[in-house]
Amino acid sequence: MHEPTQQNHLDKVSYNDKVTRYFLWATLVWGFVGMLVGIIIASELANWRVNLGIPEITFGRLRPLHTNAVIFGFACNAFFTAAYYSTQRLVKARLYSDVLSWIHFWGWQAIIVSAALTLPFGITTAKEYAELEWPIDIAITLIWVVFAVNYVGTLLVRREKHIYVSIWFYLASIVTVAALHIVNSAEIPVSFLKSYSLYSGAQDALIQWWYGHNAVAFVLTTPFLGMMYYFIPKAVGRPVYSYRLSIVHFWSLIFIYIWAGPHHLHYTALPQWAQSLGMVFSVVLWMPSWGGMINGLLTLRGAWDRVRQDPVLKFLVAGVTFYGMSTFEGPLMAIKSVNAISHYTDWTIGHVHSGALGWVGFISFGCLYWMVPKLYRTKLHSVSWATTHFWIATIGIVFYIVSMWISGITQALMLQAVTTDGKLLYPDFVETVAAIEPYYYMRLLGGLLYFSGIVLGIVNFWKTMRSAPAPQDETVLVPARFKPSKLTDDLAHATESVADSGTLIDRLHHVLESKPVVLTVLSLAAIGVGSVIEIVPTLFIRDNVPLIATVKPYTPLELEGRDLYIREGCYNCHSQMVRPFKDEYLRYGAPSRPGESVYDHPFQWGSKRTGPDLARIGSKYPDLWHYRHMRNPRDISSKSIMPIFPWLLENKLDGSHTAAKLQALKKVGVPYQQEDIDSASVHRDRQALEIAKRLNEQGGVSLTVADKEITALIAYLQRLGTDTKVSVP
Repeated sequence: MHEPTQQNHLDKVSYNDKVTRYFLWATLVWGFVGMLVGIIIASELANWRVNLGIPEITFGRLRPLHTNAVIFGFACNAFFTAAYYSTQRLVKARLYSDVLSWIHFWGWQAIIVSAALTLPFGITTAKEYAELEWPIDIAITLIWVVFAVNYVGTLLVRREKHIYVSIWFYLASIVTVAALHIVNSAEIPVSFLKSYSLYSGAQDALIQWWYGHNAVAFVLTTPFLGMMYYFIPKAVGRPVYSYRLSIVHFWSLIFIYIWAGPHHLHYTALPQWAQSLGMVFSVVLWMPSWGGMINGLLTLRGAWDRVRQDPVLKFLVAGVTFYGMSTFEGPLMAIKSVNAISHYTDWTIGHVHSGALGWVGFISFGCLYWMVPKLYRTKLHSVSWATTHFWIATIGIVFYIVSMWISGITQALMLQAVTTDGKLLYPDFVETVAAIEPYYYMRLLGGLLYFSGIVLGIVNFWKTMRSAPAPQDETVLVPARFKPSKLTDDLAHATESVADSGTLIDRLHHVLESKPVVLTVLSLAAIGVGSVIEIVPTLFIRDNVPLIATVKPYTPLELEGRDLYIREGCYNCHSQMVRPFKDEYLRYGAPSRPGESVYDHPFQWGSKRTGPDLARIGSKYPDLWHYRHMRNPRDISSKSIMPIFPWLLENKLDGSHTAAKLQALKKVGVPYQQEDIDSASVHRDRQALEIAKRLNEQGGVSLTVADKEITALIAYLQRLGTDTKVSVP
């Protein structure tokens, strides 16, 4: 880290530590909430009865709340805490604006509260890590702009000429997250809390996973690498191991990471060029990732005895180690032959939580254990409690990851198993679910251990703060503001008397470190190359997809049913994408084609199969089967872990926005005619009555079911795969 520039005149600066303390407490609160919801949904998978038959707490509705609370509540607040704390000290300046700081804090917490008030009620876009509806998306954009202005403004009034490596990573995170969010959240509103994605099918899938994978990259990786580069050197009292390695790590990571998203869509209807591109860059990504891990761990050289005693270092070292494990496993799973086993299984869940609990969680708590005594000017209440927190959490992570590895690989091999005469060894999907159910209890145990550590940590922080004197902002003497020089003059000076290319690179980068705006623009350019190459062709995918003449837009009732499917979070457990594997052909039918989903806003290819694929479910079973299945899945299969949905049989279908929905979809390219829109209610009610009559004939169900939500859902499910002229086994 750069030492203060030596100048004769010194100014007194008081850091804005109050807002940092508020962000710190928000981190703990949302960490508690997000992990608690994680415990609840893990319990619901282990035992379906925990769903309690209450709509707002079923797995499908709570799962996106868990991810949003952990990612945007816990992780983002941890990033804001660390960024505001470290940046003020690195640049020797108070945050640019107290007003913007508080708008940022309260605005962001309001966004997370809005997620908690909408997602359990089924108000969702169904796009992973981007489920929040359009008014909240706008709020996210506005608050992120406030954060960006406040952060860059702080750099512009800095007292240090050069900005440290942590700030490079913070800046790259800020600009990239903004780009990801704006592009992926493009949608057409239907009403105040309902919208449809601007994109559809394969186009939507590629843009979503360009966003989804890079949300992991630039929300859960680069900010925490910035934290690693600041807090590990601080904790051990020595500079980072290699300045040059940090330069290589930064630029190669942000350039390569942005290309890797398509590896989430191997063997799908995505174009092969995109799949191959994602795999190649995912494998290459291993090198810069491990370069950062090595740089972090080697900073600790000679300090390993302290690691045994200091819980801060324990968390930081373990966090970096989990980062190394996750960034080895990720490229491995991106290889298509491995992905054929891992995708749609619990192996992916184990991988995600290895990074989330091990890397993000441990780095966050390592930084918090460092900052709390500093921000409150006191000693940590209990070092032994912090050490206990570390070991409980570590054991919990091991239970969690190992259980998901075993579960995922076991289920994949069972699903792929065929007999000597070419038939499925386990034709019923639920047989594989029953086989892995014990591992769901093992995962729950791991989650409970990790959560217990968090509770212990929160109590430790609370007692530390209660015993501290009244908190005050830190005041320091700093150099007077320097006069910025011209970029051309700095570059000319840097290239003078250069002995070798390595020195030239160092000197040129040293110039960039004095130009935060230029560094930010170049960072945006680095992530822009891969983005443009992937996204621009994607915008034309829909126009180039061979249309299937028999595939038509959804009827009004089917569209309402699809929205109910999304509301209940069915996409969290079911996919609609048959891959070109023998076992999937035997179990589901012919592989999915791009033309099948051209009218799907958003796409519904799924990312996890807790239940079977539904791409060809239409007409496979009578209407009464679906009615009974939603009422109580155990009436159909005694081994099912699916929750009950009795409210679908009781709730009256709200069709007040049916015409508006068709109108909105027409605007994004679905070929509805004005006549279809004008008569939407008539066609919806007519089809519902037809389904009600069949239910009455098949099982004596009352005709009053015609205006219930279940008829719309049945209409949608019975449509899937029936208009593509492929056989269903």
